[in-house]
Amino acid sequence: MELEDIFYNKQEYIETISGNKISRKSVLCGSRNIVLNGMTIIQSECIIRGDLSNVRIGRYCIFSKRAVIKPPFKQFSQGVAFFPLFIGDHVFIDEDAVVNAASIGSYVSIGKNCVIGRRCVLKDCCMIADNSVVPQDTVVAAFSMYSGSPSRYTKELPQCTQDLMIDFTKQYFHHFKPLTQK
Repeated sequence: MELEDIFYNKQEYIETISGNKISRKSVLCGSRNIVLNGMTIIQSECIIRGDLSNVRIGRYCIFSKRAVIKPPFKQFSQGVAFFPLFIGDHVFIDEDAVVNAASIGSYVSIGKNCVIGRRCVLKDCCMIADNSVVPQDTVVAAFSMYSGSPSRYTKELPQCTQDLMIDFTKQYFHHFKPLTQK
């Protein structure tokens, strides 16, 4: 199924040499600690907290409006320690999601209004359904779907999940076009 074009105001976005499209209305705290490998879209009001620790993001990742990405932390008797966050390739994070995971594999879809708890590990080819809350320290297995609050394993995803996510994220990127003025 072909996606429809999604138009954006060209003045609102910065386009980098590696093909990233970043909204000027997004907040990238500690931008020198945020690495985007290319072809990533960061939409308006999205917050990425690179000031807390390193955030490494793969290729063809989509961060929808108002998504919040924070590196995980752990409290110790001496204080708080933040750890790096690694996000793989072809990851889609929908609107209003809050992610505080330790790592997110490649070919992962996180639905609208989801909360991914501290230090969660989302393996490759998994999916979190809309409005789900994944408790801290949860490991979401490859090819599994989690849903609910608190989220639980719902079903197994097909072996073609990787191909579906590659197609979806590439189509989304190529259909995310600047609005042309007439």
